Order: sequence, then C-alpha cells, then structure tokens
Amino acid sequence: METDKEKTVGRLERIVDFCRLIDREKFIRRRTYLTDGQRFENDAEHAWHLAVMALLLRGYANEEVDLLKVVSIVLIHDLVEIYAGDTFAYDKEGLKTQKQREAEAADRLFPLLPDDLAAEMRGLWDEFEAEETPESRFAHTLDNFQPLMLQAATGGKAWKEGGRTLGEVLHRNRRTAEGSSSLWDFAMENFIAPQLETGNLKKDDTPEKGMKP
Repeated sequence: METDKEKTVGRLERIVDFCRLIDREKFIRRRTYLTDGQRFENDAEHAWHLAVMALLLRGYANEEVDLLKVVSIVLIHDLVEIYAGDTFAYDKEGLKTQKQREAEAADRLFPLLPDDLAAEMRGLWDEFEAEETPESRFAHTLDNFQPLMLQAATGGKAWKEGGRTLGEVLHRNRRTAEGSSSLWDFAMENFIAPQLETGNLKKDDTPEKGMKP
C-alpha cells in the first residue's frame, strides 16, 4: 500500500515532469517578429509578454477582471501548442482544424498533472477558448493586441512579407474590442492605420472610415 510520503513524492514528481515538459513551449515559433525584426518570437516569450501586459493594462478592460485569472489564462493558453503546433493566424487550411487539434492536445497534455491541477489548468484553457467571461475576453484582446504592437514596431514587416490586407487584419481582430474597446481603438490608430499609409498593409475593398472589425 502506498504511504503518504510516497503519494507526496509521486505528486511532486508529476508536477516537476510537467514543468519540464512545458519547456518545449520555448521551441514553438510564432509568425510575429520581435521588435528588432531579426527573428520570430516563440510561444513562451509571447505568454510572458501577455502576462506583464495584463498587469499594466488591466485598467483598460471593458469590465472589471480578476487579474490573477487573466494572468493565469494567458500563461497557459498556448501550452497545447506543444502537441498541436502554432496555427498561423492567416493559414486558412490550418484554421479549419485548429480547434480539433488543440482540443485533442489539451486532452493529452493536462491529464499529465495530478487530477486537481489537471482540472484547474484545463478549466482555464476551456475558459479562454469559450470567450464567455470578462477575463477570457480581456485575455483574447491582449492576445491580439500584442502582435499588432509588434507589427507596428517592426514597420509591418511580417504584413509586408505576407502581403496582408486590411480586410484580413480586421477579420482576424473581429472580436478584439470585446475585451477592451480602448485597446482596440488605440491599435487601430497607432498600429494599423500607419501601416496602411506606408503601404506595408495593403488596402482592399474594406471601408477605411472607422475601420471597424
């Protein structure tokens, strides 16, 4: 029969194994350049950035939010990409299977933890995916605002390389304002509009007046 000490050690070993496993997040490359424009960021860098931004920008959420929950959500929201891989925002084929692939990855990943922690982490991930709480909506806003900020910092480098259009960017950000209309308005004025003016983001048939998603 397993002793209390053995149970404690076994629990700790599972948690440490999980902590070691998620180091793989550092190897998941995104398609957003760092501010120097020299390389793409990775998932772990993205999650860290969102967590700090949540601390600093929480006052701009549309609704009052539980900051710890927002930070927790953004730190774990991309862990499933260890198994599912990153799905590029403008990959039409990849987007068709994204939810299924990521749900299957979540089914594989979180049960590696002890049951209580598995339920907690899966609950946070499911909450992010559902976008039905103030915290998940604000987390999604940050998740979209951050790459827009980096695009602007690099002069729209990835947009230019990919031939992105205004319509594509607005479709991608169609729900960004739900978590923070203030951050969306700021992004429109300071991140998107200037790249339209330079031509790094292509104009299309999307009406520019107001440029609502």
